[in-house]
Amino acid sequence: MQPSIAEARVGVILEGRVQGVGFRWWTRRQAIGLGLRGTVRNLDDGAVEVHVAGPTDTVADFLLSLRRGPQGSRVSRVSSVEPAVDLPPDFRVIR
Repeated sequence: MQPSIAEARVGVILEGRVQGVGFRWWTRRQAIGLGLRGTVRNLDDGAVEVHVAGPTDTVADFLLSLRRGPQGSRVSRVSSVEPAVDLPPDFRVIR
């Protein structure tokens, strides 16, 4: 019997130059590459909201990569929000 892997659920808001630089699609590729599930969307105020679930260590690595972001982006602030309860079985960009 294999030991169970703890699942982390996290919600974050990223501010800075995070819209118009491919941030959502980059985030999706990173998450899929790590086997995570969740969502990413642009907010009306120019921020990006991410909700993610997966193994604790993998989610931690993913969050570190979000702070760097894709080329052309600049994350100036990351704020925690209550994680979404219902997440899809994969990782999706929400419009």
